[in-house]
Amino acid sequence: MNRRRFLQSATTASAAALSVGTVSAAGRSSLTGPRAAASSFRYCFNTSTIREQTKEIREQIRIAAAAGYDSIEPWMRHLEAFQQAGSSLTDLRKILQDSGLTVESAIGFANWIVDDDAQRKAGLEQARRDMDVLAQIGGTRIAAPPVGAHRGDSPKLDLFVVAERYRALLEVGDAMGVVPQLEVWGFSPNLSRLGESVMVCVEASHPKACLLPDVYHIFKGGSEFGGLGLLHNQAVQVFHMNDYPAEPPREQMKDADRVYPGDGVAPLSDILNMIGGGDREVVLSLELFNPKYWKQDAEVVARTGLQKMKQAVAAATA
Repeated sequence: MNRRRFLQSATTASAAALSVGTVSAAGRSSLTGPRAAASSFRYCFNTSTIREQTKEIREQIRIAAAAGYDSIEPWMRHLEAFQQAGSSLTDLRKILQDSGLTVESAIGFANWIVDDDAQRKAGLEQARRDMDVLAQIGGTRIAAPPVGAHRGDSPKLDLFVVAERYRALLEVGDAMGVVPQLEVWGFSPNLSRLGESVMVCVEASHPKACLLPDVYHIFKGGSEFGGLGLLHNQAVQVFHMNDYPAEPPREQMKDADRVYPGDGVAPLSDILNMIGGGDREVVLSLELFNPKYWKQDAEVVARTGLQKMKQAVAAATA
């Protein structure tokens, strides 16, 4: 073999090696890592899925428990409404315990990331209050999306600065006993890419730093799914489950286009094997904003979503 042919062959072989273990947002896959076990996953219900049927947290808990979920992911605004009505968080914790549900995560919108010092300080105080509420009902984690830096006209932030701000949020979590999970938002100018979010977690240099990824948001932000295979141990503890259709195009897709897992074109088997392989345990939280589902019976939607998630896991781990 002459030198030119040798170099061509070596280049081809290297490219092939690098492609092993990758999966694209379009579903092209060549994964070779360890497969996940069905026992790697537990099932959670994000209450956005039935948000327009009911905003009452006790009813949301009843529906999630009746459908057979292990846990619930409430929105802080619904917990606030519960408190403002004069109801007791102690009573709510008892309702959760009696239902057999845990609170594995919650959705909050504190402005922890913004440039304005006063707004950021207020955001950390809001996060502290949210975490206090969660701790009182047995919650352990809360979403930390890039609220305030997510609009189309928001400036692009220095990721090293974002890492410092995320660490400050994590330190609030240390004091409150709740872990803030850095959430990937695909439509945001900041933290829309999986790699950006991973970098912030790494540079925060905190033992509890972790991501809250989402099938739709990873696709919407333009990242490949293969990077999930690098996130081991506690890097992903809760994962938002949903799917996306073949149309509209990625750039035009919105939250409302999310569909049940398995009803779209996302490479769910590969995703599940990446996040759940190697004996890891991950909470799969069904998060949908589909107006069609909001028009249906809430219990039917909850049961259908759980069934679809379990079918996706069964297909991935067979």
